[in-house]
Amino acid sequence: MASTHMIVLPGGGYAEHAPHEAEPVAQWLNDIGVPATVFRYPLHAPHPAPLEALRGEIRRRRAEGADHIGLIGFSAGGHLAGLAALEPHATPAETVQFAVLGYAITSMETETYRPARLILLGENASPESRSATSLDRLVTPAAPPFFVWHTAEDPYVPVEHSYRLASALAKNGVPHEVHVFAHGPHSLGLAHAAGGAATWTSFAESWIQEQI
Repeated sequence: MASTHMIVLPGGGYAEHAPHEAEPVAQWLNDIGVPATVFRYPLHAPHPAPLEALRGEIRRRRAEGADHIGLIGFSAGGHLAGLAALEPHATPAETVQFAVLGYAITSMETETYRPARLILLGENASPESRSATSLDRLVTPAAPPFFVWHTAEDPYVPVEHSYRLASALAKNGVPHEVHVFAHGPHSLGLAHAAGGAATWTSFAESWIQEQI
């Protein structure tokens, strides 16, 4: 078995780090036998500062002996996880082997979620910069496997974001698993007692075990 480490990226619109999407998620992963730590990437920082910081953390974990790096991110943290997994300029030491995205912002080309886009790209972002930071635009057949989940009722990051990414993954033949739950708000985290959405961790646990 490869030496695996997962990096947890909490959400918060690139303006904060949601506490319930941080240590509790790392604890869950450690409890199921997957070593994991939280990485608090730079906030209120324009692209590519958060991505460069995360790549530094990936290099550090790899230097410490992890040859299999997985990312798990929520909302804006999911966007950052996807960027690190898909953006084409990673060195071999910065590569990601798999990614888990919860209700992630995937597109900077839609008008949602606008606050995160303003932080990352500014008020007058060019079409080119919006495309270059949209996960669905970055998918190639060489992309790593993805696990994606969302709720259809999410009012802040519409489920369209996950559908866009899933469609690109399918088009490029990238292994992926997608779960859309009928009910639930944004920012569910581990989704304890959240109805059907509470099952996402069971699905993800099985999927993660397949990746390692």
